[in-house]
Amino acid sequence: MASNDRNRDSAELPELMRRDVRLLGDVLGEVISESDGADLLADVERLRHAVIDARQVPDRSSPSALAAGDAIAALVGSWSRHRAEQVARAFTVYFHLVNLAEEQQRVRTLRRRDSGDAPPRESLAEAAERITAEQGRAQLDSLLAGLVVYPVFTAHPTEARRRAVVASLRRIGGLLTSVDDYRAGTTASVGEPELLRRLREEVDLLWRTAPLRVAGMTPLDEVRTVMTAFDETLFRLTPAVYRALDQVLLGAESGAVASPVPPFLRFGSWVGGDRDGNPTVTAAITREAAVIQAEHALRALEAACVRIGRALTASEESAPPSAQLRRTLAAVSAAHPELIAEITARSPGEPYRTYLLYAAERLVATRTRNADLAYRSPAEFVADLRLVQDSLAAAGAVRQSYGELQHLIWQAETFGFHLASLEVRQHSQVHARALAELRGGGDLSPMTREVLDTIRVIAWIQHRFGFEACHRYVISFTTSAADVASVYELAGYAFPDGGGPVLDVVPLFESGDDLAAAPSVLSGMLELDPVRARLAANGRQLEVMLGYSDSAKELGPASATLRLFETQAALASWAADHDINLTLFHGRGGAIGRGGGPAGRAVLAQAPGSVSGRLKVTEQGEVIFARYGNHAIGLRHMEQVTSSVLLASSPSLGARTSAASAEFSALASSIDVAAKTAFRELVESDGFAEWFATVSPLEEIGGLRIGSRPSRRGHGGGPLGLEDLRAIPWVFAWAQTRLNLPGWYGLGSGLAAAAWTGIEAGDSDGDIPFEGIAELRRAYKEWPLLATLLDNAEMSLAKTDRAIAVRYLDLGGRPDLAALVLGEYDLTRRLVLAVTEHDLPVADRPVLSRAIVLRDPYVDALSYLQLSALTALRAQDVDPAERASLERLLLLTVSGVAAGLQNTG
Repeated sequence: MASNDRNRDSAELPELMRRDVRLLGDVLGEVISESDGADLLADVERLRHAVIDARQVPDRSSPSALAAGDAIAALVGSWSRHRAEQVARAFTVYFHLVNLAEEQQRVRTLRRRDSGDAPPRESLAEAAERITAEQGRAQLDSLLAGLVVYPVFTAHPTEARRRAVVASLRRIGGLLTSVDDYRAGTTASVGEPELLRRLREEVDLLWRTAPLRVAGMTPLDEVRTVMTAFDETLFRLTPAVYRALDQVLLGAESGAVASPVPPFLRFGSWVGGDRDGNPTVTAAITREAAVIQAEHALRALEAACVRIGRALTASEESAPPSAQLRRTLAAVSAAHPELIAEITARSPGEPYRTYLLYAAERLVATRTRNADLAYRSPAEFVADLRLVQDSLAAAGAVRQSYGELQHLIWQAETFGFHLASLEVRQHSQVHARALAELRGGGDLSPMTREVLDTIRVIAWIQHRFGFEACHRYVISFTTSAADVASVYELAGYAFPDGGGPVLDVVPLFESGDDLAAAPSVLSGMLELDPVRARLAANGRQLEVMLGYSDSAKELGPASATLRLFETQAALASWAADHDINLTLFHGRGGAIGRGGGPAGRAVLAQAPGSVSGRLKVTEQGEVIFARYGNHAIGLRHMEQVTSSVLLASSPSLGARTSAASAEFSALASSIDVAAKTAFRELVESDGFAEWFATVSPLEEIGGLRIGSRPSRRGHGGGPLGLEDLRAIPWVFAWAQTRLNLPGWYGLGSGLAAAAWTGIEAGDSDGDIPFEGIAELRRAYKEWPLLATLLDNAEMSLAKTDRAIAVRYLDLGGRPDLAALVLGEYDLTRRLVLAVTEHDLPVADRPVLSRAIVLRDPYVDALSYLQLSALTALRAQDVDPAERASLERLLLLTVSGVAAGLQNTG
């Protein structure tokens, strides 16, 4: 990238963002100089200027560019391990701060967007307007009645930052917002000098905070980490989403009349419940996770109830209570005279305040298990809130009835007393082994006892917190209906006399063969008595989970995307034939190579009939805090997803998608076959697994201790191979090499084959026929699935740096594999750009493109430091003390590159 391009992109940064980046960078420079000396800052600057200068050479593969890279490698190689660590920390902290500045700019952009006259893109207003215009208000109301948006939070280890670092960044972000508000003249509580003093203090603390975890994460650490997102964002975000839709539907009457918006958000959690390959998640952990969640839910509802109750000072003269509310107050006064007397002494003549504060006391009793006062269920609490709401409305105090009180009702209906439905996941092979032991009699192994204890804990959670608190049991690598039957049989062993939990067993299809067999497996499930009983009890609702991560690791990104689409279409057709209300649970990761990418576009690209107003999807690691760490960004994300679910469920969009998928099916088949062939050729090459572990920090990534789960499954008991490697370290390690291979590999071969579909090949001498490219361009414009596939690949290609990647590949000593990878990269980049008609990857997304261009040199700095450590680690006979030092440096750079690229796994 030429220097003038970089200068242009820097100049095009929004003025306020440029100011924030400069402010944070200057403060960091001051902190580094004050704490560790001007010589460290000088070394940081030397490396910074060197990597920027190296990017000024247009041809990154030219001799001059290679010489510049060698000079940078020599520079970092000349430093002591301690100095290299300090420099790596400096660049990592800088990326953390730049990420905050970008987040702040996103919030500003969202505020401007909301102030416009026309409905913003991917908003609830736009979706409602489109559906109403095309199909009428009745269709919109019908969609809303069945709408469910269901994020499920997982502990999959993709958040590379320590909790202490995240907390520090949150404080810095708050100060940055305060500085922004002060300069805009919207606050004057603290002067700018004091704000800047606090900012310097917090950046100094961030610099002095150890960036790497000393101890590994435990499952309960993961539970508490996810609780942070609920406490600080999601509990308040949820009613804001509902209110945004309420305002779309009611306009100026929002908050003055009864809301037509149902509580369509539901939250799930695998944190503390997912034991697939994680021996540290036990029945006791699952029980404690449910207790922690309930504690947070009840405390949040209590705080909101107290806040609203204390503020609701409407007198009985201005808003006479209904007869029912009077009778209820008299009854509770008789039952709890001292409590009611204490409350009314502070608020005489204010019945609404009295009753809500009484309800808050009942929430305290529920949390502390005081049976005399406790609520028996969330529904009982909601009934109390509705009693107050109806009385206020009848008295004419409609704004008190349908304002903040409605928010609390929405929160109670969404979160209940359990916060998020805790889901259990286990591997099918574990069930098979447990059943073999139980059927054979004799002593049971610890594994089998643990399986039975888990089912008993599910029953305990249901008894304590209600059915919704925990009833789904996900089976990894489901291959047949017998895998589903196994769970019900195990429940019979756990409760031989009956009284076991109510279970909804969810098959998870991950491999290519299992995806293809999914409809037949579901047909087999319908023959199982426990499944038929559940369908009769729940309105014929059935849930199926599709695994994006492992399918992509097996088939490659292009083939996995196309196979998943085919599976969704087949399952939607199967559900219609069998009168089943099917919910597809999408096990997507954060990175492109694990099914990630823009959520709204992904929803619109789903197979026709597969959404039907219901979306359930995993959220994990860095994605949780990227999407839900900031209220404004979280609201925008929820709007995008919800609006996409509504649009994807409308018959008109489904018809267009169905027509496009049928028209381009031959094209898709060509892409699928060729892409999978190319991908499998690479990963099945002799020695590939060892080569991959050599050219990447694959094995060392475990040292980050970013999760409690091992990086390998190892269910088979034999030697561990690539098939046992989990998808997260697979994607994470490739990102570190600057290749992002799981996001694009094989697509070039697939596009090349598709370009010849329907055309006589002849002697092409390697050229791609224009007619084929033209057909691919038409498919890209008309078929959302192909557009999403190529757009996501472009994002991966944009974050790929060939020149740096070559240095990693050279570590493997396998020029044949390196040539294979680089050849596919060149082909994929060329054809993706030809189809999208872009000069550079993501050229149509200037904000993203600009961010990548400006970040690249700083990521380069960390890559050269990482390469230095990796090269030394791959040498023979490294001294143990030296190895420990090198691994620490390597892990510091891994964390920094993840921050710079803004994704891990």
